[in-house]
Amino acid sequence: MALRWLYVLSMMLVWGSIVSSSFYHTSVSGPEDLQITDPGLLGSLDIEWKPPPNVQTFNECTVKYKFEYRNTGDRDWKVIFTKKLKFRVGFDLSRTAEVKIQTLLEGQCTNDVEVQSDWIFATFQVPLQGKLESEVQNFHCIYHDWKYLKCTWKPGHPAPRGVHYGLYYWYEGLDRAAQCDDYIQDHGVNVGCTLQNMSQAEYKDLIICVNGSATATLLRPLYVTLRLHNLAKPSPPEQLVVSMSASEELHMAWSPPSSETPPQCLEYEVQLAEDQGEAKAAWVSVSTQMETTLTVSRANQSRISCVRVRGRTNIFCADQGFWSEWTQECFSVPRKQDEQLFILIPVILSLSSSLIIFTLIGQCKKRSPAGKPLHTSVGC
Repeated sequence: MALRWLYVLSMMLVWGSIVSSSFYHTSVSGPEDLQITDPGLLGSLDIEWKPPPNVQTFNECTVKYKFEYRNTGDRDWKVIFTKKLKFRVGFDLSRTAEVKIQTLLEGQCTNDVEVQSDWIFATFQVPLQGKLESEVQNFHCIYHDWKYLKCTWKPGHPAPRGVHYGLYYWYEGLDRAAQCDDYIQDHGVNVGCTLQNMSQAEYKDLIICVNGSATATLLRPLYVTLRLHNLAKPSPPEQLVVSMSASEELHMAWSPPSSETPPQCLEYEVQLAEDQGEAKAAWVSVSTQMETTLTVSRANQSRISCVRVRGRTNIFCADQGFWSEWTQECFSVPRKQDEQLFILIPVILSLSSSLIIFTLIGQCKKRSPAGKPLHTSVGC
């Protein structure tokens, strides 16, 4: 019995040694001739490589590549698994672009165990001109009503005499980078740009470069990558109507703005404020929702409720966005007791008038001679 177990153990060791030997002797080289080229698309760079020289020997295995890239200073790498030999990806050209790639081999030739090559590295850096503070400041963009993009900036420091700024942009679908044709100026200096008809750039990387030039002075260009749907700012909601029910419930209804903003992409914030007399109203948020109606019970018996509504792109269409301006703020909503009072006032006035008339008639009767018929006359 002991001899049988010894034989089995020996065979297992021999088989394990064969498998291990087969596995460890299967290796693959990394890709070759990794190159990064700039096609002039403001940071969208072409990454290209060649397969390992011995790739043809692995007929029974699948060969693919693990491609990772980032800008210097970024903590995380962006990862792509592919069988292709070329990719176009976006970088911030104000920082060094870093790329690394390795070969992945798996299949019968590796006993279905993934074999990885060593990493191959490459970097790309645009020569930076000018001092960092010469770059434009406070660059800010808003995508108004999903219709046009408005970007503004301030000149860098110091702003040299005769400085000229130009905005260039590119997104997938354009053959080449385009320049702004509608600048916003301040004292003859370009400090902003309005880009119309940008629907083709929605849900794509929009790469923007703001470059500056001045006589005898080098200025640092600014590179940014935007997503329009995350910069959207809609117009305010429309047709806000507020009413009070008999059960003291405040009912609000409004319509989405009549603009290019997709109605299904909007959410709304509703705020209420009770009349505080001469004091400033204290607004309280009562709901954030995608519906265009809301009913709430009134918390107290104030005579005026102030209601306001605003909208922004919801989480189903964007990661973030800008709130619209508020709707018209205050609406007078009489409380139930006030409505009853408005009904009682005419009744009280009518009864008071009748009482005064009867009193006057009584006074006239007292002043008339006894036995003579009373002839009613104006003024008694």
